Amino acid sequence: MTILYENENLAICEKPTGLVSQSTPDGTGFADLAAKHFGYAAIINRLDTAVGGAVLFAKDSKTAAHLCAMAAERTIDKVYLAVVEGRPAEDRGAYEDLLFKDSRKNKSYVVKRPRKGVKKASLEYEVIDTTEALGKILSLVRIKLHTGRTHQIRVQFSSRRMPLCGDGKYGSKDNRCTVALWSHCISFKAGNNDVLASSMPPRGDYPWNLFNI
Repeated sequence: MTILYENENLAICEKPTGLVSQSTPDGTGFADLAAKHFGYAAIINRLDTAVGGAVLFAKDSKTAAHLCAMAAERTIDKVYLAVVEGRPAEDRGAYEDLLFKDSRKNKSYVVKRPRKGVKKASLEYEVIDTTEALGKILSLVRIKLHTGRTHQIRVQFSSRRMPLCGDGKYGSKDNRCTVALWSHCISFKAGNNDVLASSMPPRGDYPWNLFNI
């Protein structure tokens, strides 16, 4: 268990890529490992299995209720790093879409009109750097989520013909890596009104090693 920050009420830990976030029947999920380590651990921000990085845990039920309320009110800031194929037209901007989740396929889609099961999704992005690798343009992008929809970052960029590197589910043909998405930073106001923030860079393998992070 790699701990980025810890106090008596909560902890921010690094989830490895390839590990399920929530508890599993066989007790091998990241939440299970955290519970074994801390004695009690309620996961606040879940990541896709293929995605790694900072995850917030509450270490008691009262803190869990408080942090879940903050998450619902969008007062916990979550910043991600992603490597996308291509480059956004603008160096920074915002994407707003309507997303529909197909639970049978575990896949989300951008749709044009509201209907049952459709939810609004919004994010801000900033292009940090762009490079070329094996004839392809790749961009390192910093992303701040305003909503937390299933596969939101992946589908919003893919719908604009910029799939995340290694994300075969949403259109990438690059099989040299898993989904190039990383939970980079979590920040929020603590009880004393100080800002609690914790961040870490992604591991230095492809495609992250193409950029100076």
